[in-house]
Amino acid sequence: MAERSKPPAEARAAKPASIADVARAAGVSIATVSRIVNGATGKASAATVARVQATIAEVGYRPTGAGQALRKGQSRLVAVLAANLANPTMAAIAASIETALRDVGLAMVLCDTHDNPDLQDEYLSEMRAQAVRATVLLGAVRSAQLPNAMAGAAPLLFVNRRCPIDKAAAFVGIDNQAAGAAVAKALHGRVPKGALAVIHGSLESSATAGRIAGFRRELQALGRSLLDVDLPAVLGSDHLALGHAAAALLLAKAKRPAAIFCASDLIAYGTHRGLREAGLRVPQDILLIGFDDNPLNDWIAPWLASVRVPYAAFGPAIVAMLGEMWRGEKPAARLLDFALVDRP
Repeated sequence: MAERSKPPAEARAAKPASIADVARAAGVSIATVSRIVNGATGKASAATVARVQATIAEVGYRPTGAGQALRKGQSRLVAVLAANLANPTMAAIAASIETALRDVGLAMVLCDTHDNPDLQDEYLSEMRAQAVRATVLLGAVRSAQLPNAMAGAAPLLFVNRRCPIDKAAAFVGIDNQAAGAAVAKALHGRVPKGALAVIHGSLESSATAGRIAGFRRELQALGRSLLDVDLPAVLGSDHLALGHAAAALLLAKAKRPAAIFCASDLIAYGTHRGLREAGLRVPQDILLIGFDDNPLNDWIAPWLASVRVPYAAFGPAIVAMLGEMWRGEKPAARLLDFALVDRP
């Protein structure tokens, strides 16, 4: 019988080291290696622990995440469910979270719920089945399975928007009401006379609702009024289309606004296009102030003043709060700083 050919040395070297490889090289049982890998070092001598750990490093053994999750009741995975990854703001915050999780040895699973309650529920159920260590809801919506997920063992952390069913739930974001008030003061200073207007998405979002409430309250205190626009006719999840349609509604009014507050930068982009199509210039004819100051603005929107959200600060703040939740603490909301970027 012909001798079976051996695989090339490169192929043998490429095969991941197993726990049996570690046990054989260290001269101990597989059970001993398993206990040490999972932190249960009390049954082995210090010398044995050191030898096994050195062998693990030498052969390049990496524990299987799924196996560790089953043994420890947790995994290295943290799920991030984002409401709309087409929005550069959501993508920038998700990138910050991924970096911060990786810095502490955790991995991120990223899903886009498209602001759809059914899809959010589907992902919540799937993440529970995968035994993720925590779920970060980056823009949560009210959904049927949200109460069950909040009662589960793995923490739920709400980011950017507060929990739609429990305002006291763990939250990381900015003070949207204060930011809205800051926009009102800025508009009043830059446009002391003339009509003002606001364009926003659904007020079901706590972030949007807070911005608009703070903006309106501050304008009232300043003695300024707003032009009304029939927003229900144009409301939708596509902020670009919303801004474009709302601009046409505003320009159809007898009195043209001197400035418009757009509750997101994407709304501002759509509004800007609508104004340009009508032959108007921004900011010379109408001033726009957006919200988020996403990283693209310096490149594509030098005409847009905007409230800057501290993207890089989200990841570390979220990881710190998750640490508190894993320790069984009930952390207070973490409010991050914001700044008004005054362009042009």
